Amino acid sequence: MAGDLPAFTSEGLLPPGDYEMTLAELRQSLLVHGPVGAPNWDSAWRAQLVENLGTLAGQLWKVGIQNIFVDGSFVEAKDHPNDIDGYFECDRLELFSGRLASALKALDPVWTWDPASRTPHAGSTKGQLPMWHRYRVELFPHYGQSSGILDQHGHQLEFPSAFRRSRLHHPRGIIKLLRQP
Repeated sequence: MAGDLPAFTSEGLLPPGDYEMTLAELRQSLLVHGPVGAPNWDSAWRAQLVENLGTLAGQLWKVGIQNIFVDGSFVEAKDHPNDIDGYFECDRLELFSGRLASALKALDPVWTWDPASRTPHAGSTKGQLPMWHRYRVELFPHYGQSSGILDQHGHQLEFPSAFRRSRLHHPRGIIKLLRQP
């Protein structure tokens, strides 16, 4: 699926599916400009999140990452999402050898997934990664591991499954970010 996005479901979710979009298409989409009749939709904030996502996606593409997926409350009918969540597919050896993190950190020091790097945002006790503090975007490496997110039966889900479900376990769509030619 590419280009236009369908309307949100009655639960406020993208219908299930992988929606392939470039950053330019994402900037012009329902996710930034909102559905008709949503007077409180924060298009300016959502546009800024997409710009921030573009910075991080550009860095991932520069080090050879191809598949980047965007989800979370950003792909829901939420007027002002807190951030953008997502994941990217990577080679396990590149990740565990430290080569991937080193290549990314050479471009931007925010690239770490070390739990010790998490610090709370003002007014919150939840620790956030450096990339979240700078960009309000969190992108996690996926090489086939579980996500730490549980299904309705308490089973661990891998990122592809976890990110295609809402917090209430409803199936939802996800954006596959395409590199612009």
